[in-house]
Amino acid sequence: MATPPALINLQLAAAATAVFLLVGLWTPVAGVLTAMAEVCLALSHPVDPWWHIVLGALGAALAMLGPGAWSLDARLFGRKRILIPPR
Repeated sequence: MATPPALINLQLAAAATAVFLLVGLWTPVAGVLTAMAEVCLALSHPVDPWWHIVLGALGAALAMLGPGAWSLDARLFGRKRILIPPR
């Protein structure tokens, strides 16, 4: 059975955004795009969509968390620190 070209494009988009998340570049944007691609892949695989649902939830969580201390985003734009004053 041949895979449709649209499905291959979705898989390539998910892989590309996974690389961006791995190196920490454009973390919020890459996380949202990963979540959207994985939801579309989950809807296109009705037999076993759970792996795509887990990856989509992980992408959404990383989008909300933001970049880490050792990411390229932190190197390029500076690390944001929140200091909570003592009571």
